[in-house]
Amino acid sequence: MTALLEVRGLTVSFPVAGGERTVVRDVSLRVSRGEAVALVGESGSGKTLTALSLMGLLPEGARVAPGVSVRIHGLEVGPDLRRGMKRLRGGAVGLVPQDPLSALNPVRRIGSQIREVCRAHGTVGESKPRVRVRELLAEVGLRDPDAVAHAFPHQLSGGMRQRALIALALAGEPDLLVADEPTSALDATVQLQILDLLSALGRTRRLGLLLITHDFAVVSRASQRVMVFYAGETVEEGTTEAVLAGPRHPYTRTLLAALPFGGAPKERFPVPDGPLPAPAAHEGGCAFRARCPLVEPRCRLHPHLEKVDQGRHVRCWVRGP
Repeated sequence: MTALLEVRGLTVSFPVAGGERTVVRDVSLRVSRGEAVALVGESGSGKTLTALSLMGLLPEGARVAPGVSVRIHGLEVGPDLRRGMKRLRGGAVGLVPQDPLSALNPVRRIGSQIREVCRAHGTVGESKPRVRVRELLAEVGLRDPDAVAHAFPHQLSGGMRQRALIALALAGEPDLLVADEPTSALDATVQLQILDLLSALGRTRRLGLLLITHDFAVVSRASQRVMVFYAGETVEEGTTEAVLAGPRHPYTRTLLAALPFGGAPKERFPVPDGPLPAPAAHEGGCAFRARCPLVEPRCRLHPHLEKVDQGRHVRCWVRGP
């Protein structure tokens, strides 16, 4: 089956004095129709830059290294992701940014913003834009879509703004949604509602979802597969069920051990001290070795991401059971 999104060899760098600093290194991923894939890791791990790369929205100065392959519906986007994704962004691929209050235009009504997207992507006839706006707002669970369409963003609660932003992302009729920390500014009850909404949209619309998060509770509720990022690299990937039940990389075990009630105290994995290193600053060795409780001499060599089970890959010399 052809994937909605297939990425191979994504490497991103920024210019620094005397050269470049690599912040995302050799990332490959795949999202199929109806599948939710989560990218999880600490702030600064490279997961959001990966998503921005795939949307063609990298900050000024960022450079995607030659040789990357990005395919949407099996078709190559092209070597210039900024130019190639400009054709697809908002249509084939929708974006749900992290902060709806800053993502939505504060001086325009919600309905006006959604109508603009519908017209830009030709997803509604000129005679029915208001009807389509009402349908989209109802689809994302807003009880009074006409009132929401007439409102300005500041007049809505945080959860309502997030739902409106999802409706905006759906207005171009995408097959793939990229959601960057879609619940980070919401209280716990509303977070669960938004995650359930995204899961429901995946089922009813057969959407692919690329979910960026630092929260394993989000991962467990809303994804089928997970990729764990550390210092700009994928260190573990597999089905969500398998990774949560039996993490194989020491960093994944560290993240899960840090969760409240993550297991009996005697089973808790030691949580290392020290800051997150600069992305991909492994200097030829494992990027996690300075914080890893299982470090060995061979960790001075850089490990490859290798298959350890069916659909399971780990970048580590000392893999857990």
